[in-house]
Amino acid sequence: MASRSFADAVVGEQLPTLTVALTRTLIMAGALASRDYQEVHHDADLARERGSKDVIMNILTTNGFVGRFVTDWSGPDSIIRSVKVRLGVPNYPGDTMTLTGQVTELRPADRVAVVTVRGSNSQGDHVNATVEIALR
Repeated sequence: MASRSFADAVVGEQLPTLTVALTRTLIMAGALASRDYQEVHHDADLARERGSKDVIMNILTTNGFVGRFVTDWSGPDSIIRSVKVRLGVPNYPGDTMTLTGQVTELRPADRVAVVTVRGSNSQGDHVNATVEIALR
């Protein structure tokens, strides 16, 4: 994959959509890989006892998908400078998260593109994020 150059980035440009099937394995593996051992991420019975309908995706896994989404567009030579995330509804097994985004600002002095990201599922917005990424 070629890296996106700053000269090719355009304010308003839409990033290619990323669709993620939310499997129980993905949710549990993401929590365990990020060393998040909170039971609501891997124990469905306990999650239900605490008021959730099932296990839920943790924020670190969500952040990973936001980063992947933006770097899939920007390429391997880009550098994420900043990520600001706001969580919404949970990601549960059996649903799908769809990530969309667009370039909202370009900063020529440091070759940074600002990208807004939205990750939604059947319940609404799971994540809204702003990512600052340095391009080659």
